[in-house]
Parts: sequence; structure tokens; C-alpha cells
Amino acid sequence: MKAAEVLVDFVHREFQLLACPEKAEPMAKYMKTDMPFYGIQKPERLAVYRQFKKRFRPESASQYKQSVLALWKLPHREEKYAAIAFATAFKEFTNHQSLSLYERMIREGAWWDFVDAIAIDLVGQALLVDRAELSPVMTKWAADQDMWIRRAAIISQNHHKGATDQTQLFALCLKVSHEKEFFIRKAIGWALREYSYTAPDAVKKFLLKHKQRLSPLSFKEGAKQLMRSGQMTS
Repeated sequence: MKAAEVLVDFVHREFQLLACPEKAEPMAKYMKTDMPFYGIQKPERLAVYRQFKKRFRPESASQYKQSVLALWKLPHREEKYAAIAFATAFKEFTNHQSLSLYERMIREGAWWDFVDAIAIDLVGQALLVDRAELSPVMTKWAADQDMWIRRAAIISQNHHKGATDQTQLFALCLKVSHEKEFFIRKAIGWALREYSYTAPDAVKKFLLKHKQRLSPLSFKEGAKQLMRSGQMTS
């Protein structure tokens, strides 16, 4: 039996044991999805993740991708969360060679609970490792027809702190600043707010200079930490 098949059997068995049907419907309702849930909340899933990190370390990039996809193709939402967790657990494979896998997951996932984790923990990590290779890709993504790909590009540097490519971050925010889509406007504000912890003066200058181009939501979200800390009053 292939490693990916053994992994799938393990996760499927563990999740069936942890399933809580009375929680499944409220979880699906909260996520506004028809995709089935087992009803397993995050703390219980984490115990399963720790086990597969110990027991199912991929031996190659090919095995890594096969394992992630094998979990991703399963029908329950928690199994797709497990696919993202598995992909995140093995950072030696989180690089530009895995970007097509992450892109597929974003396009197929097409909702914030999947996309945000993939964008920040997978695409973002790959970007840190291979910035020269992937920065041009993020620029292309920001013009993609798929709104979730555009959102992923905007928030991909959210945990980069001092390693943030400030020029690109600001450029991408402006590139999509005209959009009316809530998830894009929110992403702009989130990305700017996250970077404001590291470079408050730069973010403040950017917000004030481009206030008329940014939506009120983007501006408000981007300025939230600056307002809270008293570094910005309007």
C-alpha cells in the first residue's frame, strides 16, 4: 500500500472515532457550506496532526504532494483541513516547486477558511524561501480572474514581519484597491494592519497618501493597530 493510502486510512479512522454529529451541522452552517463535517473541532484535530507528523514524514517531494492531495480529495471539510496541516508540517517541501499544488488547493477550496491558511502558511512560507522566484508570481496572482487567488497574493506576506517586501506589498494593495469585493478589501486592510506591527510609520504614510484610493473598509482595517496604539488619529 502506498504511503498516501496509509495516511488516508489513518486520518479517516481517527476522524471517524472523533466524529460528533451534533456539532457537524452548526459547523457547516457557520462556514456557509454544504460540504460535510465530521463535527471535530480544532483541538481534537491537532492531536491527529501531531501523530501524522511523527508517523508519515514524506521521503520525497513527490510523496509529499501525493499525500497532501490524497487528503485534499476526501469529502469532509476536516479532511481538507488535515491536508493543509500535513502540507504545513513539512517545511522542507514548502518551496516554489510546491506552488502549483497550493494554487490548486486555493482554486478548489474557494473559501476563506481554506484560502487564508494556504496563502499564509504555505504560499507565504514558499515566498520567504524563494522570494526571487515567487515574487513575480504574486504580482501575476494579484491580476488573476479568481478572486481567491488575488486574495492569496495580498495576504501571502502576513507573517513575514521584517522580511516583508514592503514595495511589493504596497504595490499589490494598490493594484486591487479599486475592487468592490469584500474579501479583497478586507485582505488589503488585514495585510496592512499585520505589517503595521513591524513598520508603523511606513504603513501610516501609505494609508494617508492613498486614503482616497483605498476603500473605507481597507483603510479602517489597515489603520486599526495604529489607531489602537495612538500612532494615528485619523
